[in-house]
Amino acid sequence: MIFGEKLKAERNKKGWTQDELAEKLFVSRQSVSKWENGLNYPSIEIIIRISDLFGLTIDELLRSDEELTKQVIKEGKQLAHPRLKFIFDVLFLVGVVLLMVKLGVLILNKIASLDITLLGGKLLWNLGPLILMIIAGIGSSMLKEQYKQD
Repeated sequence: MIFGEKLKAERNKKGWTQDELAEKLFVSRQSVSKWENGLNYPSIEIIIRISDLFGLTIDELLRSDEELTKQVIKEGKQLAHPRLKFIFDVLFLVGVVLLMVKLGVLILNKIASLDITLLGGKLLWNLGPLILMIIAGIGSSMLKEQYKQD
């Protein structure tokens, strides 16, 4: 039995309408309808709620539909390394901010005939942003490759 059929059968056993089930899951009736008709699948969080509501194991729900199983696995892979992705994103943004600060100071020095010097020396301001952005890019790329392999 595929997931949609199982969901509908369990809902009918409880005597619930699609609206009532949707309320219990904090989703729209249209979402429940799409799940039951096999047009869409719920997220893993919703699957857990469905499991709790109907007293079924997650295994019973997932193994009922191969496509749903694939989707849950895919979602799990996307969440596999969120902290690392966040760190690489922050590194990239720090590099961009440093580059923007340097460009802003250069433009101000030219336009306003100021002589603002950046603390830390030329090496930090010339190579720092580039190094940070390269490290972030390489790290993100490696993470993406690992995601593809998983």
